[in-house]
Amino acid sequence: MRLGIIGLPQSGKTTIFNAVTKGNSPISISAGRVQVNTAVIDVPDARVDRLAEIFHPRKSIYAKITYADIAGLDGSAGKSGISGSLLNQLTQMDGFIHVLRCFEDANVPHQEGSVDPVRDLNMMDTEFILNDLVFVERKLERLADERRKGGGRDRAQIDRDIHLFERMQEALNKETPLRDLEFSQDELVNLSGFGFLTLKPVMILFNRGEGQPAPQIEYPHHHAMLADIQGKLEMDMAQLSAEDAQMFMAEYGISELSLNRMIKYSYDLLGQHSFFTIGEDECRAWTVRQGTLAPEAAGTIHTDLQKGFIRAEVVSYDDLIALGGMNEAKAKGKLRLEGKEYLVKDGDILNIRFNI
Repeated sequence: MRLGIIGLPQSGKTTIFNAVTKGNSPISISAGRVQVNTAVIDVPDARVDRLAEIFHPRKSIYAKITYADIAGLDGSAGKSGISGSLLNQLTQMDGFIHVLRCFEDANVPHQEGSVDPVRDLNMMDTEFILNDLVFVERKLERLADERRKGGGRDRAQIDRDIHLFERMQEALNKETPLRDLEFSQDELVNLSGFGFLTLKPVMILFNRGEGQPAPQIEYPHHHAMLADIQGKLEMDMAQLSAEDAQMFMAEYGISELSLNRMIKYSYDLLGQHSFFTIGEDECRAWTVRQGTLAPEAAGTIHTDLQKGFIRAEVVSYDDLIALGGMNEAKAKGKLRLEGKEYLVKDGDILNIRFNI
C-alpha cells in the first residue's frame, strides 16, 4: 500500500507526513521542485497486541503502509502539464491524501494570497483531470491509427477499447474524475498500466489550526473520503514519548490521535483489511484487499502456500477473544475449515494447510 501526500506549497504536507511517520523531515517551500520523502510505518492494531498477550510469540509484526510526501505541484501544471519526473512519482501511488490548508498563519503566506480550501481543491483536481485527458486523447489517436491500418489485434477488441476511452474522454471533458465511472474488472485490468491520476482513490484531508472547526465542504465523488486533522498539534505530539503524549492528550482532552483514524481511513480508502497468523515464532498482521480468496491470502504469506493450498483453518478474532483461546474456539465449533472459494474477512485468524 502506497499513499502519496499531495497538495499546494505551504498546505502542510510535510507536517502531516512527519506526524504520521513520527519523522522530522524539514518543512520548507518546494514549489515547482520535485521532492519525495518516503517512510514505511507500522499500522497500529490493538488486535495484534491482544493476540501476543495470549500466545506469547517471540515477536509481533504489524501490517505496513507506505506514505510518500510528494512536493512539486504548485497549480501551474494546468498550463504546462505535469513534469515527467513528478508524474512518474504520482503514477506509482495506489491513492492520494490531498492536504488542504485551512489554517491561517501570517508567517506562512499562501501562494494564492488567501486561504481557500475549495479553490485549492478545484485547482488540484483540474490539474489531474487535464493530465488524464491528454493521455486519453493520445490513446484514442493511436487506437484510430491501429484500426485504420489493421493486421494486428482483433478489430472487435480495438472497437471496445475505443468505446472505453471515448467514455473516459467524455467524462474528463465534463471535469468528472475517472473514479466516478463504473468499470468492469476486465476494463480495470486494461487500464491498470496507465496510472491515470483521477482513477486513484483520494482522501481529502483538511489541515486545520488548533481549535479550528473542520470546514463543511461536499465532495460528491466515488472512491473518495473527507477527513480533518490538526496537523501541527499532531506532529508535535508525534515527537513526544508515549508517556508525555498521554499527558499532553489528557491536558487537551484528546481521546484518540487523529493520525490513528487517518491510518484506518487509508485502509478503507484502498479497500484493504487485515488477517492474522499466530504461532510460537510470531504473531503477525497481513494486509489484503477486501474480497481476497483464501489461496490468495495464503500467497501473501508465502507463494508455496498458495501453490499447494488445500484448506484454511479459520477462526475470527472476536470469537477467539470471547472464548479465551484456540482450544476453546475449537470446542465450540468456531474453528472451521474453509476451501478455495472462501473470502477472507477482516480479523480472520488463518492457519493454512498445504502440500507441495
